[in-house]
Amino acid sequence: MIVKDPADKSFDEKRHDQLTTAPKADEGDAAPRITTSESDDGVTRIDIADTAAVRPGKPDDRTAE
Repeated sequence: MIVKDPADKSFDEKRHDQLTTAPKADEGDAAPRITTSESDDGVTRIDIADTAAVRPGKPDDRTAE
């Protein structure tokens, strides 16, 4: 197994390593939890990703879709 120098790793590689090194961690722990988009007027919108395993708020606070 080849181990890269941490200084040579990208932000995404470092994030993945950090989120998957815990004893009970799995690949889902490193999955993106937010999505961002920028409108033409320069406003950045941040949303919770539909695929996020963990979402903010209490589960019973969600409205039925």
